[in-house]
Amino acid sequence: MEKKLLFVYNPRSGRALIRNKLADILDIFAGAGYEITIVPTRGHDNARKVVAGRSAGYDLVVCSGGDGTLDEIVTGMIQSGFCTPIGYIPAGSTNDFGKSLSIPKNMRQAAENIVQGKAFACDYGRFNEDVFVYIAAFGLFTDVSYETGQEIKNVLGHMAYLLEGMKRLSSIRTFHMKVRWEGREIEEDFIFGMITNSISVGGFKNITGKNVKLDDGVFEVTLIKNPRNPVELSNIMLSLINRNIDSDTMYCFRTAQLELESEEPVAWTLDGENGGQHTKVEIKNVCRGIEIISRRHP
Repeated sequence: MEKKLLFVYNPRSGRALIRNKLADILDIFAGAGYEITIVPTRGHDNARKVVAGRSAGYDLVVCSGGDGTLDEIVTGMIQSGFCTPIGYIPAGSTNDFGKSLSIPKNMRQAAENIVQGKAFACDYGRFNEDVFVYIAAFGLFTDVSYETGQEIKNVLGHMAYLLEGMKRLSSIRTFHMKVRWEGREIEEDFIFGMITNSISVGGFKNITGKNVKLDDGVFEVTLIKNPRNPVELSNIMLSLINRNIDSDTMYCFRTAQLELESEEPVAWTLDGENGGQHTKVEIKNVCRGIEIISRRHP
């Protein structure tokens, strides 16, 4: 019997290069013996709905787009109640998770990687009733991703996020939060926080920590305290990019589960997409809960 493949792609992602590569990609899948169902996304949340309502008869689900598209695919996968291996052809502006999995940037090579590689069981995150693949974050810069226009993203890539974020430095918000994990509790004013399962964030490698593994059942957590002056803020950003941790200005730790609570609603982003506003968040790591095709396991 012929194997079945569901191919969901975002025709607008990145520089819309998928349009010129589509025939090559489909030829690779067909050559590997797959009967292919092709679904171009038609807007936000469409990919999630397609995967959540898919038939159990598919042997493989492949998506092409940015990390937001992958987030929708994984969310739909979890909501469906049954899992199918996922192939990923990165086509977005930063493709952080693709970098973490060593997936080729070249679309044809990424497609070949899918038919030749093996399924890698990696972690994903539960965020209250929602799901994220590699990052949940709040504070400084976190609303830039979904407020930056697609046309700007296509031209500038991850630099668009930084340029947009620099406009906000004069009006940094602080968030008074209680954070609990593994019997510990802290209470501080923070300007930024990220809970990650990725080697790369915002196009920067190693910003989440050293010796990061995507299947170890724990997140890397970074919480940045409120700086006392602009110089301290500059030093904090430099320390974060170089991952030279200054314990006086930030908390960094690993955990499988944590709670964050605030009096005022805090806006969150999940995999670069709007995660809503919350006063209480429970985040849990689901160890090796999804399978993504990767030739070289990270």
